[in-house]
Amino acid sequence: MSSMRSTRAILIERHGPPEALVERETPLKEPGPHEVVLRVEAAGVNFADLLMRAGLYGTVPPRPYSPGFELAGIISEIGPAVEGWQPGERAVALLRYGGYAHDIVVPAAQLFPYPESLTPVQAAAVPVVFLTAWFCLFEAGNAREGETALILGAGGGVGTAAVQLAVQRGLRAIGTAGAARKREFVVDALGAAACFDSRGAWEPEVRALVGARGIDIALDPVGGRATNSCRRLLAPLGRIVFYGLSDAMPKRKRSWLRAVRAWLRTPRFHPLSLVEPNIGIYGVHLLHLGAKEPLLQLALEQIYRDIAAGMLRPVVDEVFSLDRTGAIEAHTYLHERRNLGKVVLSAATPEPRR
Repeated sequence: MSSMRSTRAILIERHGPPEALVERETPLKEPGPHEVVLRVEAAGVNFADLLMRAGLYGTVPPRPYSPGFELAGIISEIGPAVEGWQPGERAVALLRYGGYAHDIVVPAAQLFPYPESLTPVQAAAVPVVFLTAWFCLFEAGNAREGETALILGAGGGVGTAAVQLAVQRGLRAIGTAGAARKREFVVDALGAAACFDSRGAWEPEVRALVGARGIDIALDPVGGRATNSCRRLLAPLGRIVFYGLSDAMPKRKRSWLRAVRAWLRTPRFHPLSLVEPNIGIYGVHLLHLGAKEPLLQLALEQIYRDIAAGMLRPVVDEVFSLDRTGAIEAHTYLHERRNLGKVVLSAATPEPRR
């Protein structure tokens, strides 16, 4: 009977440190007319997954639920009204939640093909970080050739994608990152003009590099004092694109005191305060762009084309197993800010580090 179908999933049943994650057998419903069942091969891990687990993320379903915004898999079943997809085909999916599972039912509209040259791990490492970077730079930020882009967290998943996209489009990319190996990678491997220590006094270093002209666009996933620094560095007609508040959660467990401090340190902007300096502030939340699905589709198609052509590449740092142990290890790894690029969970034997 269909009611007996099930799959294994990693769930958030309570908020807490990474060890709060559990693995359970969960029901797997029949696909609806416009849905497919994906057998998951790999699932991307994002910082927002950590915020979900800690109870600091805004829009989540009732617990228990599985985190995970992106995955790569093989279609095992299709609904009767699904067009353009067949069982056995590979696809990536962009979700609101649910990706840490071995099988999942997904609306066909949320599926995207990916190049055959990519492994499932590489394919799963692309959608969230590259689309976030794309929308921050080109849709919200309206970045143009010749401009200067400051990319905070340039060694992370979104950061490594944003540096590549900025350089590809002829922007001067400047990054910040905590570890020396990340800063070296961002400059030497990705082509940034410079990358400064995010734990140090990077604002005067950026100012010394760009001079009085300032920066044209700042990608800010940090919040707190970093946002004030971005504001001071903006040139006339400069834009801050804000897409996170990682300063609220630097440790493995939620700290309301730390979260409140980060919230209070992040500046508020009255509309009139933007007029005289000629600056703009934008916010991006990728998973709330449902009304812009055609733009998402076009952007991801272009990103995968450029990856297939060797113009862009997914930067995969570590691969952990798609089970509770692997998810705990992956979350801990991200909490410790050890990742250079993307962290992925794999249902197969983990691929070698790249």
